[in-house]
Amino acid sequence: MTPGELRGLCLSFNAAVEDFPFSPEISVFKVLGKMFALSSLDGRPLTVNLKCDPDDAIRLRADHPGLIVPGWHMNKRHWNTVTVDGGLPDRLVRELVEDSYDLVVAGLPRADRLRLDRP
Repeated sequence: MTPGELRGLCLSFNAAVEDFPFSPEISVFKVLGKMFALSSLDGRPLTVNLKCDPDDAIRLRADHPGLIVPGWHMNKRHWNTVTVDGGLPDRLVRELVEDSYDLVVAGLPRADRLRLDRP
């Protein structure tokens, strides 16, 4: 997956926006003000921090050592750093990004979740 493909994927979700609150080099992807992905799109290797269910995070790290690790500068229980261009199948990366988005949406207030469901 290329940086452009990762960016496009993150922005493909309902109400997703890209923001730069930390520096111009770090893309933060949010839904209704809540972060679901963070990446230095110019970084080599290309990595992205994604929110993850704690039990799934442990399993993913064990299944993909070195490619999925505890979230860099994040709560290591709830965030993974995923190496996007390091050998993981694109399908898995897409699923992990979608899972991160879904976890964040699930934590939003009910009124906000309902707003996202409207066409």
